[in-house]
Amino acid sequence: LLSPTCLGAPVRATLGTTAMLFWEDCFFMSQTVLITGASRGIGAAAARRFAAGGYQVAVNYLQSQGAAEALCRELDNGSFPIQADVADPDQVRAMVDTVLQRFGHLDALVCNAGICLPGMLLQDVTDPQWARLLSVDTSGVFYAARAVLPHMIHRHAGRIITVSSMWGQVGGACE
Repeated sequence: LLSPTCLGAPVRATLGTTAMLFWEDCFFMSQTVLITGASRGIGAAAARRFAAGGYQVAVNYLQSQGAAEALCRELDNGSFPIQADVADPDQVRAMVDTVLQRFGHLDALVCNAGICLPGMLLQDVTDPQWARLLSVDTSGVFYAARAVLPHMIHRHAGRIITVSSMWGQVGGACE
């Protein structure tokens, strides 16, 4: 008998005139994506776009649980909300583990979560505010990518997309 595997899952073979393979969860495996900061704005728009393309979406949120749940109901395709603070590496690892347990694999990561300090002058930003901004906007991308990479490397497949703000190109008023 044949005993190949598909992404770590055993493949059953039926032998006849022609060998025919049936990939239980592999052949018909849907594509999956984890989007950080997906409960609203650009993240929610990305979730809708991925879902329209056939992806199941893990909708990450920090505080907007209701919006994340409503989005998943709207997508109605096996997508689910998951709370995690991307600035916390332990929460990010737990989030990725949950997504992998739920979906079985991960095809794409969209690092969208980000914060800003609207209306603040640079000289008025406190050290804790600055640290939080860097933790979410920079370290959060690193933590999420680091958490998914072993899985993607093992599969020899995967995409990581990072989203940035227009403020990176034009700056904010009064700054």
